[in-house]
Order: sequence, then C-alpha cells, then structure tokens
Amino acid sequence: MRPFDVKLLVAVTFMSVLVAASGVAQAPAFLVKDITDAPVPISLQSAESVTIGATTFFLASTRATGRELWKTDGSEAGGALVKDIRPGSGSAFSSAAAEFANVNGTLLFTATDGTHGRELWKSDGTEAGTVLVKDINPGPGDSSAQGLTSVNGTLFFTADDGVNGLELWKSDGTEAGTVLVKDIYPGDGSSDPYDLTNVNGTLFFTADDGVAGTELWKSDGTEAGTVLVKDIRPGSGSAFSSAAAEFANVNGTLFFAADDGIHGRELWKSDGTEDGTVMVTDINPGGDSAPTKLVNANGTLVFAASDGTRVELWKSDGTGAGTVRVRNANPGSGGSAPEDLTTVNGTVFFTAFDTVSGGELWKSDGTEAGTVLVRDIHPGPGDSSAQGLTSVNGTLFFTADDGVNGPELWKSDGTEAGTVLVKDINPGPGDSSAQGLTSVNGTLFFTADDGVTGTELWKSDGTEGGTVLGKTLPPAPGTRTSGL
Repeated sequence: MRPFDVKLLVAVTFMSVLVAASGVAQAPAFLVKDITDAPVPISLQSAESVTIGATTFFLASTRATGRELWKTDGSEAGGALVKDIRPGSGSAFSSAAAEFANVNGTLLFTATDGTHGRELWKSDGTEAGTVLVKDINPGPGDSSAQGLTSVNGTLFFTADDGVNGLELWKSDGTEAGTVLVKDIYPGDGSSDPYDLTNVNGTLFFTADDGVAGTELWKSDGTEAGTVLVKDIRPGSGSAFSSAAAEFANVNGTLFFAADDGIHGRELWKSDGTEDGTVMVTDINPGGDSAPTKLVNANGTLVFAASDGTRVELWKSDGTGAGTVRVRNANPGSGGSAPEDLTTVNGTVFFTAFDTVSGGELWKSDGTEAGTVLVRDIHPGPGDSSAQGLTSVNGTLFFTADDGVNGPELWKSDGTEAGTVLVKDINPGPGDSSAQGLTSVNGTLFFTADDGVTGTELWKSDGTEGGTVLGKTLPPAPGTRTSGL
C-alpha cells in the first residue's frame, strides 16, 4: 500500500456557538474516525450551543486545514468552511474548548492565526467578514481571552495584555472599542475574573484585587462602575475557592455558593449592594452544604445540597424559612445525590440514586409529593446512567441504558408511559455512544455510532423514523477526498 493510500485518522470536534452564561467552557469530547479528508462533525456540547439566525457555527478538522471554523444551515448542502484562520494544516483552535459568544447577531470567538497568538476574533459567516478584532497581547503572545459574556450588546471577557495581567475587558466588536475595563489587581498581577454572569444587565463575577481575596464584584462596563460588591470573607481570605461559585439568576437576584469563614460554603444571594449580599441560611451548621447545580424553576431556586448527612434536592425562595429540603429521596447516609438538573416547562428533571432503583431519572415540581422517580429504566438496582438531559420544545431528551439495548437515545414527557427509547441506533446491546445532545431551532442534534458508519452527526424529531443520520459535510475547498 502506498503511503498516500492510507486513510487519515482525524480527531474532530463539533460544537455550536458558546452562550457564555458562565465563564468556563466545557472541554469537548474527542473521538477518532477512519475517514478521508472530509470533515465530519463528531462531538457537540449542549451547554455551548446557540444558532445565530439560521446558521450554526462549529469546529471541524481536516488534514489540510487543521481545526477551523465551519458553518451549516442544517441542509445537506449547507455546510462549509468559513475561513482557514490559521492557513495550512495548523489549527486555529487548540484542544481546549473554544470560546464563542453571540453579540447582536455577530459571532465573537477566540482563535489564533499562527501570528498573533490566541486573541479575540469575530465573524459574520463569510470569509471576508471573519477577522481579528484586536491583538490584545501584541505579537505571538496569547491574551488568553476567555469567559465571553454578552451584556446588553457588549461583550465582556477576561484577557491578559502582557502588562496588566489577566483582567476584565469589554468589546463592541471593533478594535478601538475593545478595551480594558479596569485593572482590578493593579500592576502585572492578575485579578483573574471568573464566573462572568449577566443579571438583568449587570455583570457579576468573582475577582481578587490583591487585598480582599477572591470576592464578589460587579460592573456596568465603566472603570468607576466596576466595584467590589462585598468582602464576604473579611480580610485577605477568599469567599470563593477554585470551585465555581455556582451563580444563578432568579428573578433578578443572584444566588451563589460562598464561604464567609464562619459558616462554611453555604447558599448566598445578592441584589448588587453590600447590604443586600447575605447568606440565605446555614444549611449545614458547622460544615459545608456545598450548594451545587443551581437552576431557576419558575422563579424558585432549586439545587442540590448536603445537610451534613445526605445530599438531596433543595429549593429556596431567598429566605431562611423558605429554604428547605424538597424530599429525602434516599433515606440513610449519602442521600440521592441529584445531578444534571434541567428544567422543562417548569418541571425540574434530574438523575438521582436510591437503593431500590439505582441511578435513574427523576422529576420534581418543588413539592415532596411531586418529587418522584419517572421510570426505572434499568429495572432493579442497576443504573440506567441517564445523562445529557436536554429540553427540546418541551420534551426531555437524554441517553440511558435499559440493560438490553445499551446506552441509546431516550425521551420523556414526565410520565412513566411517556419515557421511552426513541431508537436503538446501534441495534442490540451495542452502545451508540449518543452524546452532545443539542437543540438547534427545535430539532435535536447529537452524535452517535450505529455500528456501521462510525460516529457521525444525527438528528431527531423524537420519533424512531425521524431519528436519522445527518449529512456528512463536504471537504474544505482544495483538500483531497481520497488517497492518491
């Protein structure tokens, strides 16, 4: 066999545009496929997806272009390379998850062209309109722009210009309008802004000014309006550790987890003022309740927390008396350990464990009686390993293993009878490895392996017949499609 006849193993990442409600992008999953030089979208990330108008942007890799920006309108002929940002086989995007944001219909993202380092770029979906916004850290150095978050049409992010350290920046999409908001940690020290979150037009985030430790800050986009909200843990101690603050916006109030140095890591709230930034309640006196998975369910905060004995589902109306455990779903030590909390039409779906059914799909309306097992998908104490919970037009889609068909695509309307296998994509006990469930204009897209074509892009309308293999994208212009 001649060397050029050998097919290339290409690692491909498929993801839609990042809506940066938090400052951290999830790491993409990488799979390899024995293909020619045609790009094949492999892994979506539902937490990083949005469609701008009728166009979905994503990343794909070929031998000729490396990992670059692509787009599709969802039709068989609608996929195309937007631009080879880093010309040749080099990749504009590293193995780290890309940072994307939709700002007034323009895609802003971070990439490198091989000359300027990892910087802020923008695209209108055309090659000519895909350009470097600003070389924040001049030359080959990386500005490490990240945490891209849109607030009232302005992009906020963190970046390092090589002089002031990692600080808060903003951009209107122009070079002149891309500026440092404030050097929070004066000099070359980094305040390291994190968890950038839009709450009704105000940007909240955590940062370290070198004096108060890592605390809660807010910004209106001006230097004077970028201020410490409250030194929750007085002195140089930090209220926020390396763990995420778990920010959630509920009716204009910011809820989060913080440690004041006395009560442990507990549930807090803030209206943006010092006096209005208070601990809601000490769920686990003398220890950490470690609130996590915070979601807004019809104006009520729902989350997982520990009372010191077990991790269960909790809810809060923002008052101490109104912060209560919803249900002790798994009596005894350990608790049910709720994960993957997802709201669908006001109902919170999640995965939880009990000693009878194992790890399965649950739902809650916020009441004890209404917090129930949806279905024991893998009968008995075996786990169905339900994951990837995604709402599409009021229907919950997820992947699960019923013990017969292997991990496959499922859906649920919240009833036992309406929780069903959509399609056994890889027939029999084989695993289709369905993942990256993403709603694009009301259609579910995901990646799966049917055991014949390998891992490819699929879409589903929720029916078996409507769950079909998508169209493989055409090769980038000028690339080889077969070995010669």
